[in-house]
This record gives sequence, C-alpha cells and structure tokens, in this order.
Amino acid sequence: MELLQVIKSLSNQTRLNILTWLKDPFAYFPEEELADYKSSLGICVSDIAKKAEMSIPTVSVYLKNMSAAGVLEATRKDQWTYYKRNEKVIQQLAQLIKNNL
Repeated sequence: MELLQVIKSLSNQTRLNILTWLKDPFAYFPEEELADYKSSLGICVSDIAKKAEMSIPTVSVYLKNMSAAGVLEATRKDQWTYYKRNEKVIQQLAQLIKNNL
C-alpha cells in the first residue's frame, strides 16, 4: 500500500462518502440494488453513481482511482463492474495513521 496514493484516492467528500456507503450497503442502498452485493460481487457503478447524484463516468473514474490505490476491489460481470471495500488495506491505513500521524 502506498500511503500517498491511498490518501489522494480519498481526497474529496464524494469518495469518502462512497467508502462509507460501501462499509454498510444495507444502510445506504435500496434492497433491489443489493442482490449482487449479497452474492459478494459488490455494488454496481450505476447504483453508486445514482446514490452520489453524479454521472457514471465521473463516479467510474473515482472508483478506478480508489481501486488502483487498493481501498476498493473491483469485479467484472458481463458489461458491469461492481465494487466493494478492501478491508485489509483499510485496516492497514488505519493502523498507519494511528501509529505514525
């Protein structure tokens, strides 16, 4: 994990919101959008974009950056991409902040 890349990937409110929403999707997304999450795929880009009230291309860039930094995991299924949190990296980040900052 590269600390600076992770921090940059979380550097706006929408990205932080996405990380929060994906921590507990059942609290933030309607039941009909959770079928793929329940099968462990994650939440679809279009559902995240709808929740963020932003365009799919913009949210897609955010999600790709967060995935490249390691805080999210992406899964492709047909033409859709699903995202979920990478708890291992998030825990490493929390520990780094706790111990060093």
